[in-house]
Amino acid sequence: MANIGLLGGTFDPIHFGHLRMAQELIEALNLDTVKFIPAATPPHKARPAVAPAHRSAMLQLAIANNTGFEFDGRELLRDGPSYSIDTLRSLRSELNAHDSLVLFIGSDAFSQFNTWHHWQDIISLCHIALVQRPGQAKPDGLNEELLSFLHDHYTENSLDLVREPTGLITMPAITPLAISSTAIRAQLKNQQAARYLTPDCVLDYIAQHRLYQGALPC
Repeated sequence: MANIGLLGGTFDPIHFGHLRMAQELIEALNLDTVKFIPAATPPHKARPAVAPAHRSAMLQLAIANNTGFEFDGRELLRDGPSYSIDTLRSLRSELNAHDSLVLFIGSDAFSQFNTWHHWQDIISLCHIALVQRPGQAKPDGLNEELLSFLHDHYTENSLDLVREPTGLITMPAITPLAISSTAIRAQLKNQQAARYLTPDCVLDYIAQHRLYQGALPC
C-alpha cells in the first residue's frame, strides 16, 4: 500500500515554501512520496505569468535531487480548466484501491472549497491536509456548509490517513515560510535578487530564458 501526497499549483515559479512544506508533510503524514502537479489552466487563479513548459522545467529542476518528490504533468496534457476532481479520478484509475492519496490545500483556499468543481466528490477520492499559511492558526471565514464538512471528516491522528485510503481531513503542524511566487515575480521584475527564496537552479533557468520581464542572473 502506498501513501502519496499531492501538491498542485501554478508553481510560477516554484520556491522554498513549496519544497519545505512538501518535505515536512512527507514526515508528518508518513508519506512515501509527494507528486508535484503543475496546473495548465487553474480555475481559481489568474492565468500564470509564464508558459506551462517553463513552469514544468523549473519544477523538475527544483525537485530533481529529492527521491521523495515526483513530477506529475498530467494536468498539462488535458484541455480546459485543471480541475482537481479530474486529476484525482485519473490517479485513482492507476492505483491500488487501498493506496492513500492526500491532497494538500492551503487553509485560505479551503475557505472557497465548496466552489470547486464537484467538490463534494473529492473527499471520496482522497484525504485532505489543510496547510496553514504564515500567521494563520486555523482556517477562518468558513461558512456553515464547510464547517459541517470539516467536522464530519476531521481527524487529528495522522495515522488514520495511512489506515484508510480516502475520506479524512487533517491539519498537520508544519513550519510555514512566508515566501510567495507573487513576491518573487515582483522582485525579478524590478531586477532585485530573489536568491534564497527559490533554488539557484531555478534562478539560473529564469535568467537564461529571461522570464518574468527580463530577470537578471542572481
